[in-house]
Amino acid sequence: MTGPETSDERPENTGEQSEFVRTYTLTGGRTRARHLLSVDTVLQGGPGRPGPGLPPECQEIVALCREHQRSVAELAGWLGRPVTAVKVLVSDLLDADALTLPISTAFTTEEGKSRASTQLLVAAMAGLRKAFPDAVSYRQAG
Repeated sequence: MTGPETSDERPENTGEQSEFVRTYTLTGGRTRARHLLSVDTVLQGGPGRPGPGLPPECQEIVALCREHQRSVAELAGWLGRPVTAVKVLVSDLLDADALTLPISTAFTTEEGKSRASTQLLVAAMAGLRKAFPDAVSYRQAG
């Protein structure tokens, strides 16, 4: 029979607690990170600790980054969560100093020109946002 399920076709409730948490619950309904992060942004563990109001996934993120530097995409893969949700959690952890942005190469060279790397610019922007949280944010170009 096609159509809605009958009560005989529904799975039985075994009474076990589900570990599944919806993404919007995990991020507190937020869809955008406060920091400019890309999928290839590399993170490492910092001196701080995740706050008490943060989800358990934040503890996992910090543990993974303290073990080895990891990208946002890699963290999303380890957690099995969407990249956008991981960016929101990583942003919270950057604010708590539980994660930092390592600067491995401050400058890149292209065609004989030396310029700041994207990693350096992201780290500088994160530092400025932290130092001046009340500053007016302008829309990004592009």
